[in-house]
Order: sequence, then structure tokens, then C-alpha cells
Amino acid sequence: MAPAAAQPAETPDPSATQTSAGSEVYCTPDDPGLVELSGLTVVGDTIYAVGDSGNDDRVAAMDSSCQVLEWIPNPIDPYDVEDMTYRNGRLWLADIGDNAGVRDTIAMTDLNLTDRTGAVHRMTYPDGPRDAEAILLEADGRPVVITKDAGGNSEIFTADVPVEDLAAPGPTPMRAVGPFVVTSTGTEGGPPLIDGSLMVTGAAIDASGTVAAVRTYTDLYLFRIGDGGVAQSLLGPPALVVPLPAQPQGEAIAFLDNGDLLVASEGGTRQATQPIAVVRGVVDMVAPADIAEPVADGSVSPSGALIFALSATVLLIGVSVLLGRRSRRRAAEEDDAYDISDDVDDEIAAEDRALPFDPDDPYALDPTDTDASNAKGGRGRR
Repeated sequence: MAPAAAQPAETPDPSATQTSAGSEVYCTPDDPGLVELSGLTVVGDTIYAVGDSGNDDRVAAMDSSCQVLEWIPNPIDPYDVEDMTYRNGRLWLADIGDNAGVRDTIAMTDLNLTDRTGAVHRMTYPDGPRDAEAILLEADGRPVVITKDAGGNSEIFTADVPVEDLAAPGPTPMRAVGPFVVTSTGTEGGPPLIDGSLMVTGAAIDASGTVAAVRTYTDLYLFRIGDGGVAQSLLGPPALVVPLPAQPQGEAIAFLDNGDLLVASEGGTRQATQPIAVVRGVVDMVAPADIAEPVADGSVSPSGALIFALSATVLLIGVSVLLGRRSRRRAAEEDDAYDISDDVDDEIAAEDRALPFDPDDPYALDPTDTDASNAKGGRGRR
């Protein structure tokens, strides 16, 4: 559905976490039923896609070339399906759109991919209607809804039971988790006359369950999923913000099993199906391959062995220096010539010999920054 107009917010300075990523066309649907493609998920070699209100009474099953293999009827007469995910043999259609803010309930509809049956599971917000277009599932199946707000004031809600245990028809009450923070980025794309970078339109979790991706019309927010789960991880800052390719009304994302991300759009005012783009290696952007992990036989991986060897070398050097310093200090004390100012001079000289500060190194300390609240502060953070 067309978003409500809003005045663009002031564009902040580029974020330190923002990067750029190339994309390419993955495939282009040619079925007119996908002009308003709003939800996307991938199961094995099949891409499932659904349109939003007015086009959400069926789900398209496509191959990797975006050819529709089958249209699967939605088992429930929907209101406004805006996103979709998968769990345990079922598609879960997120009937959560509410542009006018009038719905007493939203819903999750399950669609059994074996017998094509399903049911509606209604949910309620704790304090009134909201529009939403993004759904995620915790590892245990609890739904996580991220609302869509034209001013960037999105919120996170969850139910405390897995989707399989949601009452049918319900409703099941949801609870507020907290805000989902987005900022105006100035990235091109999205519908005209609005700041699309402030409006959350889709979400997905990778196959390993370690990376959550949330999109606006223009940008991609990537999060590492911590021990607290999906909803808690979304409360913190993103690991990375990636400008997405310009699309007329980008509303859907889905991970492939290899960590690439599909990015899809409605036709917007063009009323034509849009290419589905792919951003390669998204999971690797958030979880670099050089992080040491144990290998299957319990031994240390090559990168882990290198880190261990370097750590051991540094430790040995440190011990040798410490023992040498103690020996020299003992000798100086015996000669009654020890002066504490020598240690102070040594520390100053060591700081003067430090490597030059590299502003492009995210781990470097700035020796001239005395602001203790700055994570890159130097002497001020001792």
C-alpha cells in the first residue's frame, strides 16, 4: 500500500557503521500478480512471494529465475499481508499492515506447505493500533513485530508464545520491547515526497540464526543476534548499515542459505514488476571469516592457532621484560642509586615511541583525545 507522506527529517552526518555494498539483479518476476510484491522468504530452492492488500489472497512459489511455479491460495481472507517468514514446514504470513491505524487486531496466518491448510492467529498491541510491515521469529518461534512510522519512531513488539501456540483465532496480547532506532540517511530510493530511510518495511534472519536484517525503503540495518535473542539484539546499535539499491518502493528481503540477501520492491507508481536484487555476502559483512572458531575435531582452526601463538609470544616477551626490569631495579637498589623519576621518564618515552594514530583504524586510540566518553579517547581514558 502507498505510504503516508511525511516531511524528510534532517540528514545526520554519515554513521561510522555505514558502508556501501554492491548489488546485482538476481531475477525479474514477469507475473503481474507480483506488481505489489511486499513479502519474501526462501525455503530450499523455492522463493515464496506475496503482494500486499488486494494481492495477498495467494502466495507465489518461484524458482531461482523468478518464474512462478505455482500460486498457493491464502487459507484465510486477509486484511493486509506485508511480510512473510517460514518455520517448521509452514509459511507464516504477517497480516500486520494498517496504514489508517484502525485495526483492533493484527494476525499471523500459517500456511502448511504440504496440505495447503492454515488458520488465523490474531494478536493485539498493548495500547492501540499501529502500522507494521516487518516480522521476525525468535529461535523458539516467538513473533517479533517492528512497526513502521513515517517519523522514524518505530517500535518492537513480541508475543510470549511461539507462533504455533498462538491462539486461533485469538487474540493473543503482545507486549512492547522498546524502540527500533533508525536515522535519516539521505540514501536515494523509495517513494517520492517522503523520507523513505525512516520507514521500516521488511525484515529477515539468516539460515544460521546469527544475523538479523531490517530494511527501510532505502537502507539495510544488520544486527548480530546475541544470547538475549532477536528482539533484545534489535534494541542495540546495528553492526552495520548498508545503503540498498534504489528501488521505487522496496518492501521485502530474504536470506539465501549461502548468506546472500535478496532485496525486492513493489512497482510503486510504475505499476510494473521490479527486478529482485541480490546483495552478496551479507552475513560475512557482520560475522567476518577471520573470527577464530573451533574445527570439527576440537582442534584449533588455523586463524585460532595464529592468534594463540601471537598471544603466547606477547606473554613471553612481557614476562621477560618484567623479570629484566625487576633485576635491574634490584641492582639499582643495591647500589643505592634507584630514582622513581626514572620509571616516569620511561613511561613518557614509551608513549612518545607509540605508533602514530590512524583515524581510519576503528580500534586505534587517539592520544590527543581526552574525552573519557569517547571510545577512541587516548590518555583521557587511562
